[in-house]
Amino acid sequence: MNSLAAPRWDLASIYKSFESNDFKSDMAQLDTLKTELNALLASNLFSTDFPQWVADFVEKSNRLQSVAGSLYAYVYSAYSVDTTNSQLINQISCIENLFIDIEQINLKFSTAFSQVVNSYPQSLTDIYTRFPQLEEYSYIFEETVALNKHNMKPELEELADQLNLSGAESFSRLQEQIISTLKDSETGKTFNQLRNDAYDKDRALRKASFEKELKLLEGMSIPLAACLNSIKGTTITLNKRRLWQTALDKALAQSRISAKTLDALIGSIESSIPLWQEYLAVKAKLLFPKEKNPKLAFYDLFAPLQDNCAGQAENMLSKTWTFEEAKNYIIERFSSFSAELGDFAKNAFANNWVDAEIREGKVGGAYCMDFPKQKVSRILSNFSGSFSDITTLAHELGHAYHFYCIKDRDYELTQYPMTLAETASNFAETIVQKGIIASTSGFERISMIELHLQDCCQVLIDILSRFYFERAVFEKRQDGELSSEEFCNLMLDAQKKTYGSLAEYHPYMWALKSHYYSTSLDFYNFPYAFGMLFSAGLYARYKKEGAGFAKTYKTILFETGRLSCEEVCRKAGFDIETRDFWLSGIETLKDEINELKDYAASLNL
Repeated sequence: MNSLAAPRWDLASIYKSFESNDFKSDMAQLDTLKTELNALLASNLFSTDFPQWVADFVEKSNRLQSVAGSLYAYVYSAYSVDTTNSQLINQISCIENLFIDIEQINLKFSTAFSQVVNSYPQSLTDIYTRFPQLEEYSYIFEETVALNKHNMKPELEELADQLNLSGAESFSRLQEQIISTLKDSETGKTFNQLRNDAYDKDRALRKASFEKELKLLEGMSIPLAACLNSIKGTTITLNKRRLWQTALDKALAQSRISAKTLDALIGSIESSIPLWQEYLAVKAKLLFPKEKNPKLAFYDLFAPLQDNCAGQAENMLSKTWTFEEAKNYIIERFSSFSAELGDFAKNAFANNWVDAEIREGKVGGAYCMDFPKQKVSRILSNFSGSFSDITTLAHELGHAYHFYCIKDRDYELTQYPMTLAETASNFAETIVQKGIIASTSGFERISMIELHLQDCCQVLIDILSRFYFERAVFEKRQDGELSSEEFCNLMLDAQKKTYGSLAEYHPYMWALKSHYYSTSLDFYNFPYAFGMLFSAGLYARYKKEGAGFAKTYKTILFETGRLSCEEVCRKAGFDIETRDFWLSGIETLKDEINELKDYAASLNL
């Protein structure tokens, strides 16, 4: 425990240990299910009862993937708080090898299923007639046939998966290990502690920690550039083999959105750039009222506003929160939306689902990990006592609530895309932020509004810069490897296009963001903007409909694993292929920016 009483989580209630009977039993169950599924795949589908075959495969596959998902979640969760533990690294490699076998099973099913459906389109109707419950899989079955066109031959897919473990996946883990173990020799602060200084009110400290952060990243820029080159180079090579024209095309399919939807989303964010640059200019005036033409530096983006009135009492934003206070506040705010959401948060805290203590060897940032067999989640964060840490906790608890709403469905029907995965998290965060804004006044209200705008700016403007950067990296990487300097230049170019004129930028943002190092999902960025604006639309409905919306909200989350994004959003009453929808979400933020401007004007700034 640290001085803020930030807890460590309990994983023993999921599996007692790697040597325990429950862990070994599930590992053995994987082998049994793999054997049974491979026996099914050996059948001649053109001379067998195809609907029955599909029903049997779906049932066994759901059990296999549920157990495998929990085993991996357990191993990765243990590793992420102890990244230099060689035993855990070996366990991850072991589990990942098992996933190669599972991928092969899924690939063989995709090929066999697609062959029959393409030969006999009536076979889908036959499946639903015999097994009406499988009609819930209709979108997934059609998606399987469409994606099968992008599969290489089974032996090549197996080779690619095997090489990935010792290649791109190893480089992904190396990036995590480098970042999680970086430490400033002068202050003794870990890299994550230096990052947290960005929220401090002392500009000298923010600047000093920022410079130390850049220095640490510069010192590791060669191996980090090698990691990124390897991962993106592998993706480009495999995408060509799999007949994807670009990495973005594959990302669209994985996100279950159309190119038209993405164009509408990106175009809307681009049109809002002047609005956000205006917000940043106002924030600069409020932070540095004595400067003639103040400009924010990158290390000022998260800086809290300060009241110039002497003797001003500590407020909810400026105070240092203990974890207990953060827990109670989140439960209170969640309960204001629905008793069920509040009770869910109480249960998560009471059963030690959260690991919030900052310590060496632990990965930075925050995430939520689901355990499909046990039907529970675990949340990692790095709690330093700032109000932004509370919104981060709320965000991750939103992810966990999403899983809670969908956990009793078949495993396959719980696999929602990244775009929809960010809906519940952003909605939960909004509940916390909007609630406190409504309950405060004066400078405290202005501070809370600015914090909300700060988060929205990150999700729209910073995400847009990351999108620009990754798109440029894929374009350049096709011609050869990039140096760390070239990565920095691409990042600077992306930040200048989106943030506008800053006093200083962050050229090494590419080195620390683990999203760029994902081997399974490229463009791990625009789904965040999608989720924020979609949740903004849902929140607007909640304010209009009141408490009764909680039931509708849960129903929407329940459907996210079996439909396209367009269909899910249509059920919520939104057309996401038009700019009008996305702009309406951005429009809701204009009042807050105007209130911030009015406050600055009242101070003659």
